[in-house]
Amino acid sequence: MDNNFIDWEEKPELNITPLVDIMLVLLAILMVTTPAVIYKEEISLPQGSKSSKVSQDEKLEVRMDLDKKIYIKNDVYEYNTFPDSLNLLASRYDKNMSIYIRADKRLAYQDVIYLLKSIKEAGFHKVSLVTTN
Repeated sequence: MDNNFIDWEEKPELNITPLVDIMLVLLAILMVTTPAVIYKEEISLPQGSKSSKVSQDEKLEVRMDLDKKIYIKNDVYEYNTFPDSLNLLASRYDKNMSIYIRADKRLAYQDVIYLLKSIKEAGFHKVSLVTTN
């Protein structure tokens, strides 16, 4: 009978210290690697309709050539004095009209942005850059 005797007084002990140590190490690894994860989202934009027509609201076209001459209708403006000239000219136009900028593609980016910024500062809200198809 000694072989079948079970000592009910002996209680098993569960040592959770290694489990806690492992969990703390995993938590530390997670905290270190999470900021380094970069999510890249692939976004496929739809193609625009080439056959749609824009309503013929009042619009103004501003052109800039490679020599930084700025043309509005039949008037020619210098690059450096354009903001002042535009502020005087802006009082004749509605601020909600569409402004289209056509600039030579060989111009520096900062020159086109200067033109765009000048038009925005004159109070026009609907300003667009015109590109080719």
